[in-house]
Amino acid sequence: MTVTTAVPAPEPALSVRQILALERVAAGEPEVVAGAGQLDRPVRWVHVAEAADVGVMLNGGEMVLTTGVLLAGDARIQTEYIRSLDRAEAAAVVLGLGRAFPAPPESMRRAAERCGMPMVVLHRPFPFAELTEEVQSRLVRRKFAAVSLSEAVRTALTGLITSGAPLQRLLDEIAGHSACPVVLTNLAHRVLATAGERSAVDDVLRDWERIARQAGGNEGDGWIRADIGGRGEQWGRLMLCGYRGDIETGRLLADRGAEALVLHRLLGGTVAAWEEQSAQSLLTDVLSGVVPARQLLPRARAAGLPVNRRTFVPLVVRDGDSGRLGRVLRLLGMPGLVAELADGFTAVLLSLARDQDADALAVHFAARLRTGGGSRPVVAAAAPRTAWEDVPAGLREALHVAEATADTPVDQDLPVLVRLRDVRLRGLVRLLRDDPHVQAFAERELDGLLCGGGDGDPDLLPVLRTYLATGRNKSLTAQLHHVSRPALYRRLEAIEARLGVDLDDFEQAASLHIALLAHDAQRR
Repeated sequence: MTVTTAVPAPEPALSVRQILALERVAAGEPEVVAGAGQLDRPVRWVHVAEAADVGVMLNGGEMVLTTGVLLAGDARIQTEYIRSLDRAEAAAVVLGLGRAFPAPPESMRRAAERCGMPMVVLHRPFPFAELTEEVQSRLVRRKFAAVSLSEAVRTALTGLITSGAPLQRLLDEIAGHSACPVVLTNLAHRVLATAGERSAVDDVLRDWERIARQAGGNEGDGWIRADIGGRGEQWGRLMLCGYRGDIETGRLLADRGAEALVLHRLLGGTVAAWEEQSAQSLLTDVLSGVVPARQLLPRARAAGLPVNRRTFVPLVVRDGDSGRLGRVLRLLGMPGLVAELADGFTAVLLSLARDQDADALAVHFAARLRTGGGSRPVVAAAAPRTAWEDVPAGLREALHVAEATADTPVDQDLPVLVRLRDVRLRGLVRLLRDDPHVQAFAERELDGLLCGGGDGDPDLLPVLRTYLATGRNKSLTAQLHHVSRPALYRRLEAIEARLGVDLDDFEQAASLHIALLAHDAQRR
């Protein structure tokens, strides 16, 4: 569970409309005479000025307060005054009616309407100092809150990075502050990781292709992005999806998050590692079956896996390097996901076109892995699936097959692509290894050689295992254990005496073989 320190978010930016609604301003009886459709403009500052050329003093976003004493009597100057404010990107102009202008000047009103500049007149005398004090204090408080939030988020994320927190923990922290789904993508808009409330994230991923296209060019409606990169290179994007606060605070959170991800990458994380974590998270959820497969389909599509009208081939590789698996997939042009599992197994999910020969391509992939230098991994496969809902069962079947080959050397009677039919009795025993009846059977059959569930004799149990695995071939067993035949005979006699069996009896030997398979499966 993510615990995020509560930091008050900055107040929303004040708009012209909100300022006009303040109690102090209402006392001046404000009236909007132009630009009524632009009242939601944000106000960065309030500026009192009487000079006709005030535009040169502005930086944009100001609400300008004036009595117009230097504008009276010249319609041309009044029009140019409004135009200069528009060029300076002022938020609005407020004119106090009085001696200079007892009524709203028509030339200023028309110019403001043409420019889309909100123009407000105050019908009652009003001290501008009260308005500036009220608005400036609110803006300063907001600025301070923004700085506090920025530092709090930066401190929290930096602390997580220095403590070695994984990528997902960083995204959870960002989502906790932004209170909306957070999505990390590469430059091709493939989703690498997400954070936030699961149902909200699923809603975003369900329509991800459209969202990615729209958000790639414009920000709006709470979709805020920050580019991730450094040293002249861009690696990806961080997106806040449906952020409900004001856009400036959202950009602040996105920027702090992007900075943290850059630092995380520089300290050891890589985009490739992020992609591996994304695939691992998805395939782990598929394997577990905790989340229904149909709910994982949007995540698979957003991760870049083709899912429409495809044939899925579930594979599990024993003793395979995930990096090499990914390289082989790219070399062969096969779309798929690769994820490391526990105990030296790696899951691979191929996504092939319906008109392709799935079995032949799976064999080709496995053969390519078996060639070249380094280790020769075992590739276990389930039957191809044409429905996404059948993929979890397929991955579990492939994992079962891979586990059933765990005690078998790669060069010993194993095809290039191992399937359920190839593991036979060994596969059945591993499937049932946790059954209490099977465990009791194994202990009962091997009781004379076991001590407290372990190997009671360091010599006899391995000899029995080899003898049965070689089809009771005494010459080969003696050779593999580097002993003479008479020495082997003495050990076999000792085994028969301890277990009370006749190893020449097929049924008794088969029973011991099954018990050994179950014993070995339980110990692994």
